Amino acid sequence: MGLLYLAALAVALTGMVILDRRFALFFWRDARRAAIVLVVGLVFFGAWDLSGIGLGIFFRGETSFMTGLVIAPELPLEEIFFLVLLCYLAMNLFGALSRWRRRPAVPVTQSKSTIPPQ
Repeated sequence: MGLLYLAALAVALTGMVILDRRFALFFWRDARRAAIVLVVGLVFFGAWDLSGIGLGIFFRGETSFMTGLVIAPELPLEEIFFLVLLCYLAMNLFGALSRWRRRPAVPVTQSKSTIPPQ
């Protein structure tokens, strides 16, 4: 059971990749830009986590669903995968909303009613 959370994160990341590939949301639209944004997001949230750990705000919860491997004190391996998922989800959502906003408006046509006016 120690790999369950990591496996769940891997499945979710796989879903993000499939959605990105299918709809060209971010990496499949501009891989270089997406890689830069992903790295910047990971650095930002990694620094956020390390600051929170240093201040005693964040700590690692013990559970049998996690591997127990830590990268730094109170920073589990799964946190890196979670941060990648968080950033990738945000990038895919941004790409989807941007595409939705740019789509052409479909004109509304009046349909002819089969009920005669009274």
